[in-house]
Amino acid sequence: MITILERQPKNAAAPSAFTLAELLVVITILGLLAALLLTALSQAKARALRIQCVNNLHQLGVGLQTFLADNHGYPVMFAGDKSYLGLKGYPRIDRSWMGQLEREGLGITRPATNFYLNGVWFCPSAQWSAPNLRGIVGSDAGEYYGYNDDRWGPNGSSQPINPANQFGLQRQYDPMTHTFRPITESEVAIPSDMMAIGDCFEANAIFQRRMLEVLESCGNTLTRHQGKANVVFCDGHVESPTLNFLFVDTKNAALVRWNRDHQPHPENL
Repeated sequence: MITILERQPKNAAAPSAFTLAELLVVITILGLLAALLLTALSQAKARALRIQCVNNLHQLGVGLQTFLADNHGYPVMFAGDKSYLGLKGYPRIDRSWMGQLEREGLGITRPATNFYLNGVWFCPSAQWSAPNLRGIVGSDAGEYYGYNDDRWGPNGSSQPINPANQFGLQRQYDPMTHTFRPITESEVAIPSDMMAIGDCFEANAIFQRRMLEVLESCGNTLTRHQGKANVVFCDGHVESPTLNFLFVDTKNAALVRWNRDHQPHPENL
């Protein structure tokens, strides 16, 4: 059998291949697509973490309503040894507003050690700066949520404002009984428009109006929840206002939310 071999024409095209320019274009396109994908994934993760934090505050809001139903008043920032809750002898953290809410609001009669750093008390987005943690003296540093307490001025001063001009949920100390009297339900003019518990940006269990410049030095304030903060109100509902609305805006609508009498009190700025 005679096999006839077919010959390719001499001018047949050589096997095609990417030129260097084409390869660079492909790499550039792949890089752009990867950057877009990573950005989308990062935003999706941030949203998921913020939703988890919102769920935490929702649970704390439910606990707050239970506490109110049982006590007809709000937790005090810190209960004295002879407090109305009868917590003498308990660790300091258990006598804080967190301990009161954990016991009487969430129904945990024997809170675990460092309970305030776990479960519904833990915000997965928060990050603290080392100088901030070192600067907190006399407290169990690292708390993720804070109680509406306006004892300190918003300019970052360490000097407390006049107790007569405080309109948060803390109450004045009574030297005669060595207790803090709780804020009663009737003392909060509009519960649906007064913030009770919110993201703590200073790791000190306090939620208060501060200058953003002060908070920025404490951790990932600006990026923690994509420029927002999660807050539960006295009636138990949760919102996510912007940081500017919380800490910068001086309009009445922004200021009244800090105060139980639903007045702006610009004199405290």
